[in-house]
Amino acid sequence: MQPVLRLLFWFILSSALATARATQHGIPLGVVKLWASAFGGEIKSISTKYSGSQLLQKGGSREVVVKYKDQEKSVRLEEVDGAKLVKTVAENMEEIFRRKAEATRRLVEAAEEAHLQHEENPDLQVRTALRVSFAWAAAQLQYIPEYEYFNAVLINEVDEDGNSVELGGEFILEPNDHFNNLSVNLSLSVVQVPTNMYNKDPDIVNGVYWSEALNKVFVDNFERDPSLIWQYFGSAKGFFRQYPGVKWHPDEHGVISFDCRNRKWYIQAATSPKDVVILVDVSGSMKGLRLTIARQTVSSILDTLGDDDFFNIIAYNQEIHYVEPCLNGTLVQADRTNKDHFREHLDKLFAKGIGLLGEALAEAFTILSEFNQAGRGSVCSRAIMLVTDGATEMYDDVFAKYNWPERKVRIFPYLIGRESAFADNLKWMACTNKGYFSQISTLADVQENVMRYLHVMSRPKVIDHEHDTVWTEAYVDSALAQAHKVKLILHSGFESSFSAIDTLLSDVNDVNTTSTDIPIQELMKTVPKHKLGIHGYVFAITNNGYILMHPDLRPLYQEGQKRRKAHYSSVDLSEVEWEDTDDFLRTAMVNRKTGTFSMEVKRTVDKGKRVLSMHNDYYFTDIKGTPFSVGVALSRGHGKYFFKGNVSLEAGLRDLEQPDVALAHEWTYCNTDEHHEHRYLTQIQAIRLYLTGRKPHLKCDRELIQQVLFDAVVTAPLEAYWTGLALNKSENPDKGVEIAFLGTRTGLSRTNLFVAPEQLTNQDLLTAEDNEGVFNADHFPLWYKRAAEQVPGTFVYSIPFSSARENKSVVLASTAIQLLDDRKSPIAAAVGIQMKLDFFQRKFWTASRQCNALDGKCTISCDNEDIKCYLIDNNGFILVSEDYSQTGLFFGEVEGAVMNKLLLMGSFKRITLYDYQALCKEYAGSSDSAHTLLDPLATVKWLLGELIIFLLEFNFYSWWNVDSTAKAERAQRRTMMVPCDTEYPAFVSERTIKETTGSIECEGCLRTFVIQQIPSSNLFMVVVENKCDCSSAPPCERLKFQKDRKRPDSCHPFHPEENAMECGSAATLSPTLVAAVFPLLTFFISR
Repeated sequence: MQPVLRLLFWFILSSALATARATQHGIPLGVVKLWASAFGGEIKSISTKYSGSQLLQKGGSREVVVKYKDQEKSVRLEEVDGAKLVKTVAENMEEIFRRKAEATRRLVEAAEEAHLQHEENPDLQVRTALRVSFAWAAAQLQYIPEYEYFNAVLINEVDEDGNSVELGGEFILEPNDHFNNLSVNLSLSVVQVPTNMYNKDPDIVNGVYWSEALNKVFVDNFERDPSLIWQYFGSAKGFFRQYPGVKWHPDEHGVISFDCRNRKWYIQAATSPKDVVILVDVSGSMKGLRLTIARQTVSSILDTLGDDDFFNIIAYNQEIHYVEPCLNGTLVQADRTNKDHFREHLDKLFAKGIGLLGEALAEAFTILSEFNQAGRGSVCSRAIMLVTDGATEMYDDVFAKYNWPERKVRIFPYLIGRESAFADNLKWMACTNKGYFSQISTLADVQENVMRYLHVMSRPKVIDHEHDTVWTEAYVDSALAQAHKVKLILHSGFESSFSAIDTLLSDVNDVNTTSTDIPIQELMKTVPKHKLGIHGYVFAITNNGYILMHPDLRPLYQEGQKRRKAHYSSVDLSEVEWEDTDDFLRTAMVNRKTGTFSMEVKRTVDKGKRVLSMHNDYYFTDIKGTPFSVGVALSRGHGKYFFKGNVSLEAGLRDLEQPDVALAHEWTYCNTDEHHEHRYLTQIQAIRLYLTGRKPHLKCDRELIQQVLFDAVVTAPLEAYWTGLALNKSENPDKGVEIAFLGTRTGLSRTNLFVAPEQLTNQDLLTAEDNEGVFNADHFPLWYKRAAEQVPGTFVYSIPFSSARENKSVVLASTAIQLLDDRKSPIAAAVGIQMKLDFFQRKFWTASRQCNALDGKCTISCDNEDIKCYLIDNNGFILVSEDYSQTGLFFGEVEGAVMNKLLLMGSFKRITLYDYQALCKEYAGSSDSAHTLLDPLATVKWLLGELIIFLLEFNFYSWWNVDSTAKAERAQRRTMMVPCDTEYPAFVSERTIKETTGSIECEGCLRTFVIQQIPSSNLFMVVVENKCDCSSAPPCERLKFQKDRKRPDSCHPFHPEENAMECGSAATLSPTLVAAVFPLLTFFISR
């Protein structure tokens, strides 16, 4: 203990000496306190006066106090019932999903009926005008029906003579705000055909012809449910019908690569979950082009696997080689991360030796059997994909041992190359094991041949005539980038065979889907946001634990323009609620439980630069009829309570319709999407119509409306107050204060300009461009949230950070309004101002020139060269510095040694945060590329100043000792963005420490400093002696680990009526082989 006591003694002694030196060496603590007090009093006076906060606080203006006293008996405090709230949210979402599912069912029924009535006709002709006509074939003297075929790419295109091109024609398109202002046709759909397919292929032409009947159902669905957006029909033949009609545009190469059959929603709807082992022949005969085709084939197979599937890849020659050695004898979930990992290993395959297929087959059967018996994986369909250039025998002994007679594992051989010497053996394997044989001769053949196995896997669903509803995870579809932009959507898909029962076995491969999109924003509209409190939120996850919606989900990143992250659709709940280290919340929700959970959390705000600590209570339940679960998070304290007040309808509407009032754009006071005639109403217009009974069919949230009327009445005096300030010429002479604003718990906001709009320094405030600064679908404004966590009666000051790493030369000041002194009192509102940065800084420099000298001659001021003065906020960011370029930087970047000392002294504390959605810049050709949490040395180097990770979205400060030479070298290298898991710090001041002094000794030089809190604010003045230079300063386990998930309820692995003879495409069985195989097949089918 003696060394510890000695160390503690020296620390106390050095601090005391530092305090003495600080006073002796020209930084008198009393003078700094005077400066801080003078600046704090001045800036609070300005903030209070122009924000009007004194009108709303307890003891404010007489007029407002009278208003509250008049309503005192009708104002009551209520605690939010989280369990009841989450149940309501789940039921609201269930209703949305139900309506969308009904729309797709109507499409399925119409499509099946249309196909049943259709007879294939190879002579169909395209109608060239919008009229009913018939073409006649002179030789046969029989009519050939014509049809409309509006190709999505060719509509409204003309040739050199100005005539419409074939399959195009005039197609009326009009902008529609419901479809992101795209020009659409609400009467007709369009047809898209992949570039690599022939537009007039007879199969496609016939499919387009009979599916024309869906136009009527598309329109009817939209009329029944105006909240519907895109509706689709995806055909097994390759064409894709979309409503409403919209023009598609090829990429810069003139290509549209979209093929609906490759989309995850199509594959999920067409097949059941599956366990797959892919066997790749790497014997010597596979060298060159064959191995290249084999790699592409495997990659295409991986494309067809989804999150409900499991897989592994084994390469074989005379030995068995797991492509990922650490996954020997197991299967992994087919999420994007795992599939990308295996793709990287495919490039490492090389061909040599001889191929011993028997051992590879035995290994594959063993893995599939053990995994299934252990209840792991999909516990549904099983398959072996064999990618080879031939098989010298049939390996019937292997199949007899592992797969017959039940044949629970399907075999899908892919013969690589043009030679067909071993085709009979491979096709025999497929036919006797309920699979399908394909031959792939060129790279161009890969995709079409790989897709054929899906038709076989879908046979049981088709024969059962099951229409399973399939919901995908949330994702951004790039096929219509203009249409979806940043929308997260869901697909509900139904498979359909479109064949009569008596012909089912011969037409079993025609598997199609119908689907519709559900924007996440529509789900968010069902959430009663006013009951969630300032920090509360609603979130939902899939059966795999992936986030459907969550305020911390960041699917896009900004680099020139918004782009999708590679793994945005498979972000796990545990990656955003990372404080739940035991995965209790995730496990319960994946298993569709109903319950509660509590934990301490840290929430980042302001692009990750700041952190708020709170205690959250979670309430969760399942959404009936879907694989999803939904949760509600409420923060303890003011977040668990809300108050209700009543005002007269007349007074409420009068004050609500004032020009300075606006309502949260993404909040739903009235549902204006449910009926077409309501779509063009503003929320305030809808509220008036609803309350006056002029729109009886308008659905509105009466409780929310009552409270927003109450807020409108209570805050109405601010309008007159602000107007009086603006008209008083003696006030604000230098136009330092530009805007005053208010926001309330009901999403109501008021604003007042003290300068002309064109004179605003930051014109983004309170606009859609300022996403964090406005009421949004999933969050309150940043200035509101930060003010709520300050001591009541104090202001929080900050410089807004932009994505361009530049501040807007303004300072925001805001404070929360609590109507009761009780800590349980909810935050009723927040008010604030925007002022010019130079105005704010002038006030600081003026205050720092004051002193207590009787003769007025100050011995020290911030103008002295012997000291440096800074103004920093509670997170360590600089608001004022003598060097203007340092404004907005983290204090540690400028005064690293001082910041380190403040941390040691406890004036600031470091909070460790984690980001599992980060993107890091990787420097090409360098070994010091982006490090992740898997490398503990990376974190040490990062904190010591060798930072090579730059968080693109957060624009996070690069700590405070980054080596400039290293940065210059890296700037010259080519970089790429790669997903990474990062650990990074945030800093928060210790509220109980109001002032402190300290010193830093470096190379025999002692440098003292003083830090003093600015009263009634989140700010600190730091005065540092300007001497001494103290600037120098010293995957495999993840792949194996599988989190809990809930399997889909539906499984269709086999059907006894399957036609196993429909088992090959490129080659035919020889007569002898047919004679040998047929009795065997007959025996199996009869079982």
